[in-house]
Formats: sequence, C-alpha cells, structure tokens
Amino acid sequence: MLLETRIQRLLENIGRRNALPLRVRLWNGHTVDLAPAPRVAITLPRPSAARYFLKPDLSTLGKAVVEGHIEVEGPVREIIRVGEGLARVAPGTSVPRFWRPRRRHSRRLDADAIAYHYDVSNEFYGLWLDREMVYSCAYFPSGEEDIHTAQARKLDHICRKLMLRPGEKLLDIGCGWGALIRWAARHYGVHATGITLSRNQYDLATERIRADALEGRCRVLLQDYRDHPGEGVYDKIASVGMFEHVGLRNLPGYFGVIRRLLKQGGMVMNHGITAVDADSRWVGLGAGEFIERYVFPHGELPHLSLVVREMSAQGLEVVDVESLRRHYARTCQLWAERLEAAHLDARAMAGERRYRIWLLYLAGCAHAFEHNWVSIHQVLGTRTPADGRSVQPWSRAHLYAGTGTG
Repeated sequence: MLLETRIQRLLENIGRRNALPLRVRLWNGHTVDLAPAPRVAITLPRPSAARYFLKPDLSTLGKAVVEGHIEVEGPVREIIRVGEGLARVAPGTSVPRFWRPRRRHSRRLDADAIAYHYDVSNEFYGLWLDREMVYSCAYFPSGEEDIHTAQARKLDHICRKLMLRPGEKLLDIGCGWGALIRWAARHYGVHATGITLSRNQYDLATERIRADALEGRCRVLLQDYRDHPGEGVYDKIASVGMFEHVGLRNLPGYFGVIRRLLKQGGMVMNHGITAVDADSRWVGLGAGEFIERYVFPHGELPHLSLVVREMSAQGLEVVDVESLRRHYARTCQLWAERLEAAHLDARAMAGERRYRIWLLYLAGCAHAFEHNWVSIHQVLGTRTPADGRSVQPWSRAHLYAGTGTG
C-alpha cells in the first residue's frame, strides 16, 4: 500500500508539472491520468515494475518496454513524446544534456557490431525499407514523396554530387544491399565496387546484381574497408551511413584510407549522422545509452567540425556540405510507420523483443532528428592535385538541372 501511494503521488506530481497525455494502470487496477484524454497507456503488471518510474530516462523506460517489464499501448510517436516528457520532469531524475560513452574498436568488434545490427534477416528489413532496401537517409525535394521515390532521389542526388561519368570507377564503402552501386552502374555507366561486413547484405546485393545483369559493371566484396588494397584506384568514392561505426579515434585512419584509394582529382562524398554537440558527445535523456545497448553497439557520432577537420588533415579538400536533418526525420518516421503497419509479420520474423527494439529505435530517431538532438550531413571532398586544379563547377546548378527542384 505504501508503494502504491508513493507511485500515485509521484505520477500526480509529474502530471502537475507536465500534463502528459498518459494513463498509468497499476498492478491493482487503479489508474492515474496525467492529462485529460490520454493517448498513451502504460500498465505496470506487478509492483516491481514501479522502479522504472522512480528515476526514468529514455534508456530505463526503453529497457522496460523491450524486456516486457511494462506494457505500452498507443501510437509509437506519442509513446516517444511521453517518454521524453517523463525523462524531463520526473522528480529526482538527472537530465544531462550530453553523454559520451567509452568505445573500443577493432576489426573483430566492428564486424560483430555490424552482424548484430544488419544480419537480423533480409526479409525483416524488406518489410519497412523501400523496394531497393536503402537503409540511410532519403531525399525529399518537396517533403511529400513516398519512401520509394525519396530513396531513388537520394541515390541520384549522390551520383550528381559525385559528377559520375561513364567508365569511371566508383567505390561504395558500406554498400548495404547494393542499391547505390547498381543505380550508378545502370544510370551513369560506371564500374562500381561495394564493400560490406554483413553476410546477409553481401548475399542479397550479389543476387540483385546478377538479376539486373550487371555482373560486368558491379561487384560486392565481403571486406573491412581498411583491408581494401590499392593506391589511386577510384575516380569517385561514396560512404553512406557507414562512418558512424568507425569511431572518433579512427577517423584519421578512415579518411586516410579514402585518400589512398582515391585518384588525384577524384571526389568523395561522406554521408553520415553527426553529433550536434561541438565536443562530439551524444544527446542525454538516456537516448544514447539505449541505442548503444540495443541497436548500434560501439557507434560514435562526430560533430561536423570534426569531420571537416579530419578530412582536411588527410589531404581531402572539403568543397560542399549539406544538412539533411529534416530529411532523416521524415525517413525514420516513414520507416516506423511501415514497421508498425507490418507488426504481425515483423514479430513472426524477428520476435517480439527485436520488433520492440526496432520500433522504438526508428520512432525515437525520427523524434531526435526532428528536435535537433542529432543531425546528418553530406560532406563532399576532393583529392586536389598539387597544382590546385579543381574539377568543381562554378555553381550547384548541375545538382538540380532537370529535377524540378532548383
């Protein structure tokens, strides 16, 4: 009875500070509404579940949902908003703005992290990604495109930025299921190589290359980017949604490998999630801890300033930077909606626990990008020759010519 009274008072106090649209059902059937017409309901099935409300943050609440210690009902976007509200106003909760994890990186650890995240099953990802299975930020010229159109626009946006020409050699570091290399070979006539650490991605990418009759112009290697041989091999290099796995201390080596593989006068486009904190710390409220534990082991996010610094230090001249933060908020929102709509198949393929992890992660990322907790940038660079000659055009007109967006 004492615990029930304490929890009721705690919830009533939270409701007075922030009228969250939340109903909490206690183990004895009693309910507490934190605002009229609640849109989210949380059930504490037993007294021990009350501990998650004593000092809640997004990591603690996320763990409780994933592990089944509390039951949650309601639209996932509202669930995320309520979670943030609880983390911000609950008495006794420490709410640091930023957080920095301790990271170790090695070939074995990085391979294990990639396998954990990407080798769930190709069928699971196929439920909620676009038809080409592009698992990175889409590009919305108007904001109204569906996920299939927006991902096709993103692939072409990258190819335009790199100014791909027939016969050039393109390397895609962290190529996923091969969408970019197939698009570039099919529409721009390049010879494209993709590398990935995921066996599932390698198998499906190879299968799709064969189905498109692109074997002579496309290939995928199951390989660590650090082990890719050669000097000045590629005219153009893309890295899309990969360098989050590299590690802050490894950025010099990462960009050094890119410089080694890139021809004089060649171009590189690095597309990746970035921290909004100038010291490259993650946002607080427990969001970073949840992602580290359940989604992206060993991931690290550099601030844009660090990206530019490390590229420059390795002899790569930065010539263009574009923020796609709003685009990724929209992308993650669409992914979460598609996964939620396919919940029966997703649970059957990946299990209840994995489904909960991915749904919270995608909806949480949409919320994080929307509220500028994290950002994402495309950074275009060149390996400028010693004489300073530049292949860059005088304007960005080539990016939008014929697209109806410029």
